[in-house]
Amino acid sequence: MRRRNFLAAATGLALGAAAPAHAGTRRVLHVHPGDSVQAAVDAVTGPGWTIVVHPGTYREFVAIPASAAELTLRGATRDPRATVIVYDNANGTKKPDGTTYGTAGSATFTSAGPGLTVRDLTLANDWLRADHPDITGTQAVAACTYGDRTHFDNVRLLAHQDTLFVETTALASFDRQYFRRCYLEGDVDFVFGRATAVFEECHFHTLQRDVTFTPKGMVFAPSTARANPRGILALRSRFTSGAEDGAYKLARPWVPSYETTAWPSLVVRDSWIGPGIDPVAPYTNMREQYPWQTMRFREYGNSGPGAAITVPENRPQLTPEEAESHTRRAYLGDWRP
Repeated sequence: MRRRNFLAAATGLALGAAAPAHAGTRRVLHVHPGDSVQAAVDAVTGPGWTIVVHPGTYREFVAIPASAAELTLRGATRDPRATVIVYDNANGTKKPDGTTYGTAGSATFTSAGPGLTVRDLTLANDWLRADHPDITGTQAVAACTYGDRTHFDNVRLLAHQDTLFVETTALASFDRQYFRRCYLEGDVDFVFGRATAVFEECHFHTLQRDVTFTPKGMVFAPSTARANPRGILALRSRFTSGAEDGAYKLARPWVPSYETTAWPSLVVRDSWIGPGIDPVAPYTNMREQYPWQTMRFREYGNSGPGAAITVPENRPQLTPEEAESHTRRAYLGDWRP
């Protein structure tokens, strides 16, 4: 398998490689090719800063601490392809001490700061299974997001397995995350976690995968806490595929071994679902003791060949009255990103 060519090439702009500089009283840091995004994050002192990342490819992993509240990280242009932050750790990649990174630890980008805004750039993990046949822990995360009021706008999230981990700071915390106009691609469980996460006007793309079996993968794997009335909501979005028709499932429930009380919740509504999703049986199980039929999986008002209701019991639908409780406003509450 050849490495996907999704990374930005050199832009040819004479941006220089200066250290991030503070721009007067505006609390702005600029990062240019040759600089480190993490160095800019480390230079943040207190809430309300903005980090502007100029066009180029930044091969590093970036971790935003909880102390960097209300931080904005954005590309310098409106084209998210121009600015790429990428690394290539996987779950089973060994650290210098001989231990492995684990799923969350493999993330190219990790954020714990409340009120984070990320916009106009690409976050990617370009680790490939074919390059590492000795590694069985093949989850390789592009972004792992904790913290309440996390907002991604016009961001590309690229990986294969476990692209985006929408997590919470604690089991009892119903942290809210909002993704608007984002592009997400992957193959296995590539949007997963227990956060209250809203995806609006997003594009989910399932990749061709070099396996002979089906399903080749799943888009969502929510692990919503039982006490949380809301999990993952996708609305006014579209689902496309680079694989053959019916090769993918829309979702499977994830009940982690360390959190067996989870009651996964997913609603997909008012979206176009392409033929890459199996319309007859769009859901499947991760473990037989937690069948998807007992989970909070619902749809409403979807269209497209992958949304065709051929076996009604396999596609639970919301009633119009129930749909009123599954909106951006209902999920995000008093937060208006």
